[in-house]
Amino acid sequence: MENKDQLNQIPEDDSIRQEENTLEEQNIVSVTSAERDHQPLAEPVVEVSEVKANVDIEIPEDVVEQILPAFETISEEPAVEAVVEVSVVEVVAEEPSIEAVAEESVVEVVAEESAVELGAEEPAVVIPELSEVLTLPAQVLPIEDEEDEDEDDELSLHDVDQYEHMSRAELVDILQQLVQQDDFNEVRGKIAQIKVVFIRKSKQLHTDAYEAFIAAGGEKEAYVPADDVVEHLFKSTFGIYREKKQQFAEALELVKQKNLEAKNQILEELRSLINSDDNLKKTYDEFKFLQDKWKQIGVVPKADVNSLWQSYHFLVEKFFDKVRINKELKDLDLKKNLEAKVELCERAEELLLETSILESFKALQKLHDQWKEIGPVPQDKKEEVWDRFKLATDKINNRRREYYDNIHAELQTNLDSKNALIEKAAEVLSVPAKTVKEWQERTDTVNEMFKIWKSIGPAPRKINDEVWLRFKAVLDDFFTAKSDYFSNIKEQQITNYNLKLELCLQAEALQSSTDWRNTSRELINLQKEWKNIGPVPRKHSDKIWKRFRTACDGFFQAKSTYLSNIHGHETENMAAKVELLRQAEVFSPVADKAENLHALKDFQRKWMEIGHVPIKEKDRLQAEFRKAIDKLMDRLNITNLDMNAVNFKNRFEGMKDAPEGQRTIQKEISFLQGKIQKMSEDMSVWENNIGFLANSKNANLLKEEFEKKIEKARLEIRLLEAKVKFLRDELNK
Repeated sequence: MENKDQLNQIPEDDSIRQEENTLEEQNIVSVTSAERDHQPLAEPVVEVSEVKANVDIEIPEDVVEQILPAFETISEEPAVEAVVEVSVVEVVAEEPSIEAVAEESVVEVVAEESAVELGAEEPAVVIPELSEVLTLPAQVLPIEDEEDEDEDDELSLHDVDQYEHMSRAELVDILQQLVQQDDFNEVRGKIAQIKVVFIRKSKQLHTDAYEAFIAAGGEKEAYVPADDVVEHLFKSTFGIYREKKQQFAEALELVKQKNLEAKNQILEELRSLINSDDNLKKTYDEFKFLQDKWKQIGVVPKADVNSLWQSYHFLVEKFFDKVRINKELKDLDLKKNLEAKVELCERAEELLLETSILESFKALQKLHDQWKEIGPVPQDKKEEVWDRFKLATDKINNRRREYYDNIHAELQTNLDSKNALIEKAAEVLSVPAKTVKEWQERTDTVNEMFKIWKSIGPAPRKINDEVWLRFKAVLDDFFTAKSDYFSNIKEQQITNYNLKLELCLQAEALQSSTDWRNTSRELINLQKEWKNIGPVPRKHSDKIWKRFRTACDGFFQAKSTYLSNIHGHETENMAAKVELLRQAEVFSPVADKAENLHALKDFQRKWMEIGHVPIKEKDRLQAEFRKAIDKLMDRLNITNLDMNAVNFKNRFEGMKDAPEGQRTIQKEISFLQGKIQKMSEDMSVWENNIGFLANSKNANLLKEEFEKKIEKARLEIRLLEAKVKFLRDELNK
């Protein structure tokens, strides 16, 4: 199939543009993301630097034997020396795309033994004040908001490039749109970028006005800046943002306060645990649980950090005093930490064999995170194991740096190739085609050019959009001309579509027939009629053909299956069905409706599992079985809907707690939602077809068919929606 429709719809559908921009979508890491990543790093440095439990108390051997199994997985709070050997791993919100990273500096895992640098950020680019450079009076320049400097400092020149080409009025328009959004984290980084660009442009505007005034002979002291309406609008809009920012900060403070309350509750539980008379193993298990719970709680108000930690540290030491963990157990813990870090060294060295540069780098980041979580090792092994881990880290970083150097060269080569392709396309498509065959040949040429374009790969980020728009403009001109040409034959294609739609309805009506000979003849005649009808609108071509072919294939496959098995075990199958029919006729219902439903379901399952019977007996047996089942359902006041609901509930009820149960339920929900969407789309097509058939000779007949289908689809959608609700309720139990 040709790609004309995809290309012709590029202005409304970003699917192709997304292919072009896939490698740059993640180019800009938001300020919000950086702030979120930065906050968790700040608090652990304070906690880690303060904690160290030096408990070297001897305890009796029988107590050691009692508590040893419980302490095999002890994970102490990292001591000061543990912080020194932790590498500083830069926080990467997302693995950047190939192009984005090629355009920016390479983010690496920095292997340095420095606890002081933990959580440090790369300094932002410092832009000198315009008043210092041009020696202008301060009143000439716009006033910056000091309270927003923290956001501005986190922006690099690269972050604001996307807004540099916009005017101040355009920046205000975007700002007004952003401040209306509810997700503060989503927009605050963009607003900070807009602010930097707007202030810079405003400074330049005032500077130009001031210099023009001085150049015109004006006195420096006499200069009065003109009223700046755009700047006033920017400030008022930014004020709205500042209010939202304050609301966000207040909400964050509430979260911190809840975390504080949670940690205070843990302190109370620790005090109770210290005074507990339970056995040592149980006490220690509860202590470890509280320790893990403490670590999982987020940040607290800054003013409470030190006092909270001191209380926690004091209670931890008191607990260790109580259980008297001796040096032997601590040495065992150090040994286990050493083994864990040696294993991380080996895994880091194995990453040197990984063929994917990006995968090896992401895996290395995870190893560094695990390294920081492991406690201290014996002092005599600390430097040795760290040097080994650092060596593997440096090699992976160097390999990654070389990889992105090659990317720069590849991007430039791609740009040259795309420019050449644009020139070739403009030359080939400059003269419009005059016949359908010529249009098809030109379309094939365009499709081939587009395949070549997609195979080339991205150009440098700054010019990638521009070069794509140039190529797209050439293709748009071609498809606009083609659309004009084919508009004259569109009416005939709609007529052909209605004729083929009628054939689909006839084929679907014959699909389940078991009159193999006559139905085969009728379907073959329908296929001949199909071939004689001309083309239909391209957007319906594949869909209506697949529909017609599915109906025909369904019949002929059923016929083939029937003929291949017609002589096998028919007599035995007939005897089995007669026996099952007898059981159904003499079945005695019980008081439990659910059990009766299960029995009916079992009868139907067994009947379907029995194979073919002699053809002359098939309809009789089926009718008798259906009659017996209907009688039972009437006696029990059970409907087909009840049977359907029971089958569905039996399948999924209680599945959530089974292995892979939640995943299975989620998958079924997605499947049902897909069916709902598909049926809704079919209903829309049928409703449109009713309009198409308004003036045809079979309008009333086909209209009734479509209305029946639409009503049946509505009922089916309601049933599917009920199933989705049931599954969601199961997940929420």
